[in-house]
Amino acid sequence: MEDKPNKTTDREYYLFALRIVGDFGASIAIPVVVFVLIGHYFDEKYHHAPWFTVIGFALAALSSGKIIYKKARKYGEEYQAMNRK
Repeated sequence: MEDKPNKTTDREYYLFALRIVGDFGASIAIPVVVFVLIGHYFDEKYHHAPWFTVIGFALAALSSGKIIYKKARKYGEEYQAMNRK
């Protein structure tokens, strides 16, 4: 009897999509919260509001962009592997 490759089901695609949404959401939210809180702390300490908060947000945007880019490449490869099943 010949073994046929398992075809990827719709459920697997939906779970994959939900994993991406959750991972990307965390990859954006966590750096923003951390960097903005650090910026706010330095604003309060050195009385330069809102400069450190703005700088923290800019750093969060840059780091989130880099993280998302790397994860998007990884998920793209994983998606291609799912289609080869």
